[in-house]
This record gives sequence, structure tokens and C-alpha cells, in this order.
Amino acid sequence: MFDYSEALSRRDLVTQLWMIEDAVGSDDIPAALRHYDTALRTRWGAWDLLFPVLAGASNDPAIGKDLVKLLASRPTWADSFVSYLATNSSDPVATARLFDGLRRAGVPVSGQDQALVINALLAKQPAAAWEYYASVRAGADRRWSRDPDFKALLEQASQLDWVAASSETGLSASIQRDGQGAVFDFFAPASLGGALLQQIQFLPPGHYMLSGRSSGINQPVESQPYWILTCTDNGRELGRVAVPNSDQAGGAFAGSLVVPADCATQYLGLIARASSAQEGLTGQILRVQLRPAPQR
Repeated sequence: MFDYSEALSRRDLVTQLWMIEDAVGSDDIPAALRHYDTALRTRWGAWDLLFPVLAGASNDPAIGKDLVKLLASRPTWADSFVSYLATNSSDPVATARLFDGLRRAGVPVSGQDQALVINALLAKQPAAAWEYYASVRAGADRRWSRDPDFKALLEQASQLDWVAASSETGLSASIQRDGQGAVFDFFAPASLGGALLQQIQFLPPGHYMLSGRSSGINQPVESQPYWILTCTDNGRELGRVAVPNSDQAGGAFAGSLVVPADCATQYLGLIARASSAQEGLTGQILRVQLRPAPQR
């Protein structure tokens, strides 16, 4: 009877739901996904009903493998489902595995969806977050901070990329194009301090050097910004590197840091000190990189 109903019209949602249940009961994954596809293509409102179910089912590796094949055929609902999964996944490890399968199949996943999954993994399984991040960011190396010249200009940054302070903090901070390159531009009102820029690190234990160059900073020593490295698990400070006024040494700054064995992930941040100057703190970071210190 249901076969006959489907032959009359594929738009009947009850028929497609029954077909899905029948295929699931028979452990026929391709058939179940075929009926998901039919329902999602032909019936208005099916997305709200079926996306949550399909998202939960995608956590199963066997289903995820066949789902990648279906999404690779580019059905009309594919992009919307991928975005739904990135936002609502109950298992970010499974979602990262599915997204990696899509990448291998040549199916694009937006930078925003990638960032959502990376951040979700950081909260639950940091090692898996780095593994997925390294698969979508060519050349990523745990021993080095990323994007030293701010050239990536991502549509959506993850916590493993440079993240500028939100305007809600009262600070103004953004990565801006500058000719063929880019700079990090910032402003902190008088008497207001806080984090201007940050990036999560996965540095192995060892000695490191942080260096870079600034422009436009002109403050008393006690109001000059600084870089700080801390352990993300307990906030333990590992060291600071001062950013002196930009008219000194051509704006160059540098300092050494040590990462202990019991600190698996770290927070690297640029911190604004509260300034007593009426105009507040202004400046730019032209380049910054954290890298292994030269062997002695």
C-alpha cells in the first residue's frame, strides 16, 4: 500500500516517513537515506522535522559514510543541513569526521561551519579539535602560532585563529587590509584595559620566542600593552612580552617563554593596560609570531 502511495505521489510525507522507518528496521541505510532525500526535496516543512533526526543518525559512522555520498550529489537541502549540523551537533567528533569526508569528496564546507565545529571540539575534545583544524588549515603546525601577518581574513575565525575583542567589551579591535597585506588595528578608551586579540595554542613543552612589530603605540611604560601566555586549563601565567612604544627599535618587540610539560593548551593574548592619556591607547600590530626558540 505504501509502495502504491509513493507511486501516486512522492510528496506525501507520511508515506516517506513510513518508508524511512521500514528501511531503518531492515538496516537498509541507502534506502533510508533515499527516502530522507525524497522527503527533504519534495515536502515543505520536512526540514524542521527531519534535520534533527538525520543529525542524530549521522553520528553513526556507517550512516555518516553513506550520508557523505548523498550530500556529495548536492541535493537542494545539503548546505542547510550542513549548517544545521554544525550548530546543533550533539557529537562534534562525528560531525568533524563527516565534514572531513565531505572535504575529501570535494564538497565545500563554509568557514563559519568549520569554526563552529572546531570551537565545539575545543570544549569537549581539544586533541580532536587540533586534528580537524590541521586538516582544513594548510601548513598548521603546533609549534608555531598561526597567521603571523594577519593575511587569512577568514569569514569566521575559530578560537585557533586570531580572534579580535568584541565591541561589547568597550574596546575597538579588528584585522584590516593594508595594501597587499593586513594589520591588527586597536583602540582602548582612557582608563579601560582588557584582551585585544587572542589565539589558542597547542604548543609542545619547550622554550619559545615571541617576536613582532608594532606601529602607532605611544604610551608611558605603565600603559604599554603586552602579550601574555597562560595555560587554558587553570589560567596559570607562563610569561609576558612587553610591547614598547613603536618609535623604539623600529617598533620591534621580542621575548622568551617556556611551556611546561603539564600545560597541553595555551592562551596567547594581547592585553591593553588602562591608559591615563585622554586619547586612550591606539596602535597596530603589523606582525607577531610565537615559534620554537633556537637551539643553543
